[in-house]
Amino acid sequence: MSAPTSTTGDLAWVLTPLLELPGVQHAVVATGDGLVEGASPGLDRASGERVAAMTATLHAAARAFTTAFTDVEAPRLAQTVVESDQGFAIVVPAGNNTTLALFAEPGAKLGDIAYQMQVQVAALTRAMNAPARRPDTAARP
Repeated sequence: MSAPTSTTGDLAWVLTPLLELPGVQHAVVATGDGLVEGASPGLDRASGERVAAMTATLHAAARAFTTAFTDVEAPRLAQTVVESDQGFAIVVPAGNNTTLALFAEPGAKLGDIAYQMQVQVAALTRAMNAPARRPDTAARP
């Protein structure tokens, strides 16, 4: 079994509030091309990598599905939800070339989860668009 992927580091603050919600079991931040940027501690590395790859595939399929019905090329997705007997997989765009995905048990409150996902996406987007810090030259001797 692979070692767990840690939420420590730059993206821990994105996943932690989601993992604290009742019924949320795992969460992943992934690039648009399916690479793991961060994952919950209970998700081993191989599973995190599979989830990240599948989020890219799922969103591509959801866009193609929407296009097939609407003839609109490149529709903007708000969220993609997959319901199974095991629970809910939810994927949302989280800025440029980034997605946020989580898995919640069947009894989880999807409204609360969707709201918190949007709060975290907004915070992540602000952080990613923040200007780079400039060195403080006045403080140097």
